[in-house]
Amino acid sequence: MKVLFAAGGTGGHLYPAFAIANALRARGDDVWFVGTRDRLESRLVPEAGFTLETISAHPFRGISLDLARTLWCNLAGIVRSLRLLARVRPDAVVATGGYVCVPLVVAARMHRMLYRRRMPICLLEPNAVAGVANRVLAPLADEVWTAKTTGVPVRAELLALPPREQAATRLGLDPGAMVLFAFGASQGARSINDAIIALVDEGRIPAGWQLLHLTGERDYERVRSALRGRAVVRAYLDDPSDAYAVANLALARAGASTLAELAALRLPAILVPYPHAAQAHQAANAAAAAASGGAVVVEDRDLPLRLAAVLAEVTAPQRLAGMRANCALHGVDATRAIVARIDALVSRR
Repeated sequence: MKVLFAAGGTGGHLYPAFAIANALRARGDDVWFVGTRDRLESRLVPEAGFTLETISAHPFRGISLDLARTLWCNLAGIVRSLRLLARVRPDAVVATGGYVCVPLVVAARMHRMLYRRRMPICLLEPNAVAGVANRVLAPLADEVWTAKTTGVPVRAELLALPPREQAATRLGLDPGAMVLFAFGASQGARSINDAIIALVDEGRIPAGWQLLHLTGERDYERVRSALRGRAVVRAYLDDPSDAYAVANLALARAGASTLAELAALRLPAILVPYPHAAQAHQAANAAAAAASGGAVVVEDRDLPLRLAAVLAEVTAPQRLAGMRANCALHGVDATRAIVARIDALVSRR
């Protein structure tokens, strides 16, 4: 079977696609990826061992001076996608998020009409509130998978973590101390970075705890200099297995992939939804996670004032144990469920 994936822009779009793609590749299926040449997929897809075909795409930001560029880029992306589909002739197309999905899914629908091929088109929408691209593309798809219907795929390597002591040694952490693992999205989060600097400067890391902090590339030097060896600071980890293996509590944004990983690993969290996320989907994601009892939510604007107090509250041993027990196990079987759906759709051809 040949499966063509469209995913781009953020790790939250790419990592679920990698989980599905790796499961397909492991049983001998052929997998391709479609993305753009100037975003995260241009590096991560080849590093994951997959072929990346690039197309042009541009997000729609309403009626503005940018509209002509948006239309032109996406039209060129549709033409390029049609040529790619004619060459590869995939058995299924799977889009997991990012504006690069729009030209490919539109082209896939056109390809089906032109060649009278029954080629399933599937969308993954892991967020509690669907993004603009998926709301536009949903009528063109045969199936839309959500966190409630299939779960959100989690990378296989995160479901078999290394021994904690070995992971701590590799990261330069004390294996005997508790670890707060703080991170933003794949590009980092300046508000979280600033809050962490203030927390450390004020000496308000709880006793017996240490800090592992991912800053994002743009803020790395500033944060590393500010913390001056008082925390383990990294710009980014392509493979966060060691970080998750040592973590006792996470401080993170509320992207759907992040929440799926936290839930699958039963890792309690302080969630800080990105305030400018489309349709406030991160706020909705965070609210659902908090409702399970495995997370607490701090609004981005409140982070400087509330972080220290919330951290002191949730690191109390009894509270932390209760949060861990309440973490839901979404995502563990999601990859298998989605592969089964692809098989079922392709078999109907």
